[in-house]
Amino acid sequence: MLSFKEVELDDKPLIKPFLEQQNYRSSDFCFTNLCCWGIKYQTQFAIHDDWLLIRFKDDDNRLSYLKPLGKGNLKEAIEIVMDDASQLGIPFRLSSVTPRMLKEIEAVMPGVFRKVPNRKIFDYIYTSDKLIHLKGKKLQSKRNYVNRFKKRDNWEYKSLTDNPDLVNECKQMLEKWMEEKGEDSDPSLRFDHHATRMMLDNFEYLELRGGAVYREGQMIAFSVGSKLTQDTLDVHVEKAMSDDVSGAYAIINQQFVKHEAGDFTYINREEDMGLKSLRRAKLSYRPDILLEKYTLRLKGK
Repeated sequence: MLSFKEVELDDKPLIKPFLEQQNYRSSDFCFTNLCCWGIKYQTQFAIHDDWLLIRFKDDDNRLSYLKPLGKGNLKEAIEIVMDDASQLGIPFRLSSVTPRMLKEIEAVMPGVFRKVPNRKIFDYIYTSDKLIHLKGKKLQSKRNYVNRFKKRDNWEYKSLTDNPDLVNECKQMLEKWMEEKGEDSDPSLRFDHHATRMMLDNFEYLELRGGAVYREGQMIAFSVGSKLTQDTLDVHVEKAMSDDVSGAYAIINQQFVKHEAGDFTYINREEDMGLKSLRRAKLSYRPDILLEKYTLRLKGK
């Protein structure tokens, strides 16, 4: 039986080389996400015959596997995790499978799986140029938010990437944001808080990029992301004191990409988790790629 262990910070040197081999642009294949959200999803990994194998609990508390990463016989790697599920006595599920992954799997295991789309985990991917310049009629409302903020407020942008000492101010704003949102009314915020705090506590070790917007000398928004692939940056966190500051989310979105991610072609802003308000917000920026993801199950089961 495979020897899986929880993903921890110290596992970065083991896991990251496998992640750097892929170009799926999927937010699932990012060490920061695997590690910092591990407490929620009980994420575990094993390395076997030069393959990185990952399993986790999905939102319905079912054990699922990600597509194995590595070089060699993909069919054998998938059969290894299928056998792991069999030994655990659970149905086999391969989760977060993108169309490109599906094509690779079908090439070595034709007709074995049936696919079920999982809309709430589709990734929203935009060109950095779109998020920086907000051109066109369809993004006019976004431009208006940004322009009104710039004209109305005494504001400035500061880079966390260049000034990591500012991360401590992000931690203070995070606590205020939690109070504003009300952890008691939404228990899932505890996981969000844990993941965000873990990123901030390990900002440099995780090789994160970040930025913050200040109004009248006070931080009112910050964003944190990291390199996902050679051409894509993944935005992990975006927080703004929205109840007090109109346009705060729009300005941090635009300024973060402009200052910290302009050297990437694409920006992955991750999924909407099935939340209507978040889906509406992410669709309003007109994604260039809505990265579909499927769950694969064995046919007949």
